[in-house]
Amino acid sequence: MSKQQAPLEYLGKFIPPAAVPKVLHYLQQYSIHLTITRDRKSVLGDYRHATRQQTHRISVNSTLNRYSFLITLIHELAHLLTFTQYGNRVLAHGREWKQVYAVLLKDFLELKIFPTDIETALSKSMHDLPASSCADENLMRVLRNYDNTADGMVLVEQVTEGKLFDIGGKRIFRKGKKLRKRYQCVEIATGKLYLFSPVYEVRLVEI
Repeated sequence: MSKQQAPLEYLGKFIPPAAVPKVLHYLQQYSIHLTITRDRKSVLGDYRHATRQQTHRISVNSTLNRYSFLITLIHELAHLLTFTQYGNRVLAHGREWKQVYAVLLKDFLELKIFPTDIETALSKSMHDLPASSCADENLMRVLRNYDNTADGMVLVEQVTEGKLFDIGGKRIFRKGKKLRKRYQCVEIATGKLYLFSPVYEVRLVEI
C-alpha cells in the first residue's frame, strides 16, 4: 500500500520519543487522522481540514529523519490550528499562520529535543518564517546532516556546473549557472529550462 494510517504507539519510530506525549495530545484533542506516506518529491507534508464526512487529516513523508518529520508535522499542525481559529478567511501561509507556527515551535523547542544546530536554525527562522521548511535553505542543510546519506542523494548546489543529475521519473538535467537564488538547469529530453533550489535533492548521473 502507498499509505498506511499511523498507529499512535509507533510515533516514537518517526519523531524524538520525548515529543510523543505532546504530539499525541494534539492528535487526540483534534481527532486528527495521521497518515505516513511514501516519499513525495513535491511535498513533505499535507493538511486537509475536517468536513462533515471526515476528520482533520495530516500526512507526512515516512522517509524524513525524525527531526525533519517532527518539524513538518508541527508545520501541518499550525495549519490545523489556524483553520480552527480563522477558517478560510486568512492566507494559507499568512501572518496568522506564522504566529501560530511560531508559538508551536517555541512550545516544542522548550522540550530540548533538537540537537543544538537544529535548535539554532529554528530559532533564527522564527524571525521570518518561510511558507515551507523547504524554503528555509539553512534549516534544510542542517536537517540533512541527520539523513541517511547512504541513499546517494546530493544537493543541487553540490553538483558541478555542466554535470548531469536525475530527479526521478527518468528526468535528467544538466546543471547551469546560478541566477540570483536558484540554478538554471536544462532538461536533456526536452531542452526546457528549469530553476532549482540549491537544496533540492538529486542523484548524480555518471556517463
